[in-house]
Amino acid sequence: MTDNVFYEDIVNEVKKDFVARQEMRRPYELTWQLNMNFLMGNQYCNVNGRGEIEQDEKYFFWQEREAYNHIAPIIETRMAKLDKVRPKIIVLPFSDSSDDANATEISQKILSSVEQNENLSKKISQATTWSETCGSVFYKITWDKTKGQKIGETEGKIVFEGDVDISVCPPFEIYPDSNVSAGIDDCQSIIHAKAYSVQEVKNKWGVDVVGGDVQIFALDGAISLGGLGYSSSAPNVISQTKKDTVVVIEKYIRANKYYPDGRLVIVAGDKLLFDGPLPYINRENGERGFPFIRQVSQNVAGCFWGMSIIDRLIPIQRSYNAVKNRKHEFLNRISMGVLTVEDGSVDVDNLQEEGLSPGKVLIYRQGSEPPKVMDSGSVPIEFTYEEERLINEFMVISGTSELSRNSATPTNVTSGVALRLLIEQDDSRLASTADEIRFAIKELAQNVLRLYKQFAFMPRIARVVGKNKKIDVFSFSANDVVSDQVVIDTQNENDDTTAQRRSMMFELLSKGVLYDKEGKLDEKTKGQILALSGFANWQTDASLSDLHRKRAIEENITMQSHEQNALDIDDHKIHVDEHIRFVLGDEGKHIKKEHFDRVIKHIACHRQKMEAQS
Repeated sequence: MTDNVFYEDIVNEVKKDFVARQEMRRPYELTWQLNMNFLMGNQYCNVNGRGEIEQDEKYFFWQEREAYNHIAPIIETRMAKLDKVRPKIIVLPFSDSSDDANATEISQKILSSVEQNENLSKKISQATTWSETCGSVFYKITWDKTKGQKIGETEGKIVFEGDVDISVCPPFEIYPDSNVSAGIDDCQSIIHAKAYSVQEVKNKWGVDVVGGDVQIFALDGAISLGGLGYSSSAPNVISQTKKDTVVVIEKYIRANKYYPDGRLVIVAGDKLLFDGPLPYINRENGERGFPFIRQVSQNVAGCFWGMSIIDRLIPIQRSYNAVKNRKHEFLNRISMGVLTVEDGSVDVDNLQEEGLSPGKVLIYRQGSEPPKVMDSGSVPIEFTYEEERLINEFMVISGTSELSRNSATPTNVTSGVALRLLIEQDDSRLASTADEIRFAIKELAQNVLRLYKQFAFMPRIARVVGKNKKIDVFSFSANDVVSDQVVIDTQNENDDTTAQRRSMMFELLSKGVLYDKEGKLDEKTKGQILALSGFANWQTDASLSDLHRKRAIEENITMQSHEQNALDIDDHKIHVDEHIRFVLGDEGKHIKKEHFDRVIKHIACHRQKMEAQS
């Protein structure tokens, strides 16, 4: 009885905290809904005084109420550029010893394998779409015991080796303890709330819960648009009810004096699914932390949530729609005309129903004035001026120029240098957003390596697409993950296309920068040129050089115990370079004298064979 009361207190406390955080986050949630509506084309909605999204209705049947969506192409242009941001993650070894270098290579392959298995590029694009729309998005990196290869059975249940699971969490699912925290690491606790079906809860946690009605966000294409004589619709982001569902609340609490390893409480309905320490050692120095990584579009000082560019574009979009619709209403009056008739002179009902059709016989009362079309004048030029000013404001505020949006050269710009400057300006305006993506990917890579170090006890087989598009199979365990420190290759993906790399390579080749002192292009350099130019499959000779280089590295290790003879088929120059690099490197400072003497003798053997061949 005491345990049940204790569990009920925990459940009630978590649910009460969840409700309080919902109310605290409500203003931001309304902004996200408004942004999503405007992006989808429902641009006649606003937030009312009750804190709800309401639709603006038409006042007259003839009123033009069309949405001229400029927000969508702006976001599409930004997404097209941001989807190129896929930084290369480089794992740093602790030293330049061969053991650390080999372990670093394995860690690099682990990250490549996870990238392929998790379809990480697609998930990054999905996350970027959320951050561009709502301003914030979150990655959740966990260990899934049901993934990986089957390793056996216990008590009739299949046991898997487990693997990393990376999921994208929209901002609607995340509830921090404070909206003014600077980031994930500044929060003392975070709640992740997500709707699951009753069967999903049973399969994942093994607990039967009572389902009910849960409010979720969905698209409903029922918003009426259009004007005089026609109608259309646009998707609408609304709250809908999902049946037989329960909200699973995961409350993560940072380590403190009461909970040295932190605390995780999982509640579904009235059931306590889990209560224990934070499960993942995913922070530096072996500390446990939250399994979330935040990615924002634009940072806001003193706020946990990021800001979307849509927030700034909504007022301009409202004004643009108003100008275009009033302009079309004016054109309707000019083209269709406004009739003035003397009272009682004509059949008004017939005139309203049929209008002045061609060939119509119009009967009016004798002695009265015939119907006349009122002079509506012409469309004021101010409409056109205001429309152009608003278009320019779209470009200024969004940071996308006419060149990026329309793929058209701006007026009076013909110089190639000027066009290049415009492209660089567009890229520089996206620099902060691109950096947020890079930082998130870097932190994600660190978390992945730390989870493998924590859970990959048994050796496992992984596959990765290696050089020349060949499958590289390798084995690893937690002991092989000796370093979780990673850095990002600093090149700008938006400014580094294959065509630009090829052009730069040809320029360097023409100036002789890449040739050796004898004026020749060695096989290693040739292979690197082909790889950087996008022709990695052509590196047949470079692959042979890699084999010689790998054999030389293996010889450095085997000479610890016995001498190694130089073979006639060896590429002696490559072998000599690798052996000298080994001796002069950090490893050579710690090897025994016998090992050192064998390597020196082996180098001399290679040089003798080189002289004999020459």
